[in-house]
Amino acid sequence: MSTPDIRAVCASALAPVLDGKGSLNALDSTLESAGVEGRDRGLAKALCFGVCRTLPRLEALSKILLRQSFKRRDQDIQALLLLGLYQLLYMRVPAHAAVGETAGAARALGKGWATRVLNGCLRRFQRDTQTLQAQVDRDPSIALLHPEWMLTRWREAWPDDWRELAEANNQPGPMTLRVNRRHVDRETYLARLRDAGLAADPTPYAPDSVTLHEACDVRALPGFSEGVVSVQDEAAQLTAPLLAPALATTPGARVLDACSAPGGKTAHLLEAFDIELTALDSDAERLSRVDATLARLGLEATTLTADASRLEWWDEHTFDAVLLDAPCSGTGVIRRHPDIKRLRRPNDIRELAALQARLLDTLWTTLAPGGTLLYATCSVMPEENVDQVAAFLARTPDASADELDVDWGRPAGAGRQLLPRIDGHDGFFYARLHKQSA
Repeated sequence: MSTPDIRAVCASALAPVLDGKGSLNALDSTLESAGVEGRDRGLAKALCFGVCRTLPRLEALSKILLRQSFKRRDQDIQALLLLGLYQLLYMRVPAHAAVGETAGAARALGKGWATRVLNGCLRRFQRDTQTLQAQVDRDPSIALLHPEWMLTRWREAWPDDWRELAEANNQPGPMTLRVNRRHVDRETYLARLRDAGLAADPTPYAPDSVTLHEACDVRALPGFSEGVVSVQDEAAQLTAPLLAPALATTPGARVLDACSAPGGKTAHLLEAFDIELTALDSDAERLSRVDATLARLGLEATTLTADASRLEWWDEHTFDAVLLDAPCSGTGVIRRHPDIKRLRRPNDIRELAALQARLLDTLWTTLAPGGTLLYATCSVMPEENVDQVAAFLARTPDASADELDVDWGRPAGAGRQLLPRIDGHDGFFYARLHKQSA
């Protein structure tokens, strides 16, 4: 079997993202089907994620370098140009390889005519790199590697933090683990990591969480295949502690995880509490990942493919607690999903807020009197968070918000907001809502 051209494979994976019609979610399967293995897979992922992370700057440079834009059907060639620029700017790839192999990858895509164009653009960038970088970086949105509309919203919402927020988004997130307390406590697992030659520290806020000094293949983690540990950011691990007042003293409590895929929070709740859990998701393929997660961890839940904004699936047996980890803009996890910089649009925030409101109203019906609904997003947009919860409380007479007595995040109306931190947690919002007893 011939060795695949890594840069050509990456260009094909990036082309739908540049066109606004795809994401990097399927990158692993794309690389597998192309026969990209071992160290080459690591390089391919670094290239694809790196291009998306620095996309505003790379695209601004490409506009200067090109006499005219590539046609839409040639987004893969545009992707090759961006890949070449990324290698020259941000990677230790030798310059001759960044130029020659990237330009030559056009032949593997069946577009040999583009080799000369790519070669000329990349060589010009080498000659004039300082001048060209200074030229594009006059635009703050390019220097900070985010769409202008997004930075504008953040300046309004977080006037003292917006720049730090953007800078945190531009750094890859750390690899954080959740220790399964049904198997081992955190200190014991830290010792196992040390014995395996993996340096790690406990995180400050989530009691089951540790962060590795350097990311590694999950297969290198002691006990991963046996369900001793999972990969999950610290901010996402705060769900279980926030639901502890409702679940820790209520064995057998009925719990709904309304938008459960890929299953990290579902699993954490089952690890932490003796509960009867139903996991919903509207996407059957994503729900299969919940089943796979539960199988690896030896946990059990009822999984249902259903639209949580409608009640056709519900048997009218109420739940003691509901987790609504709502579909959102993902603006708190851009560092893990950098294609959001291209795929998210300003109007999306309003549409997502409308969906979140429908989910809140519908799921409130399924909650028993005296029950708890935990509302969560991985967003930093007030419209999805503080404003969303305030509007819900205003229109829902039997709802009140618990004051969250925690040492993380900052007050945000009835909830708490975490902003992403370099070498720390992702951006997240939580609000804990209580339903009046009958």
